Amino acid sequence: MASAAHLLGQAGEAAAAAHLIAQGYTIVRRNYRYRRAEVDLIAQHGSKLLVFVEVKARSSAQFGHPEEFVTERKRQLFGLAAEQYQEEVDWQGDIRFDILALLQVADGFRINHFEDAFY
Repeated sequence: MASAAHLLGQAGEAAAAAHLIAQGYTIVRRNYRYRRAEVDLIAQHGSKLLVFVEVKARSSAQFGHPEEFVTERKRQLFGLAAEQYQEEVDWQGDIRFDILALLQVADGFRINHFEDAFY
């Protein structure tokens, strides 16, 4: 049986994908893995921008805001996975690294989208 944290993460990723789609992005990959790295969402915006998205969902901000939990190590692994994905698909356009921070509220999530969050 899935833990409450796992279920929250899945719901958060679904809400994040829906948010991006509503903003005009196309989701091209979910949960891309390369070695020890994982990219939650890879989205395309227009024909020349590929966005690698880290989704952080929390049930409350009691211990800090979701975006504060993206560590330097996570950023390094994220960059490694992004490089590998670009090679796999021979991506020639621009890239960006975003964080979607989600806090659970009564009717879903409050979403903060941090564009160009690192690198």
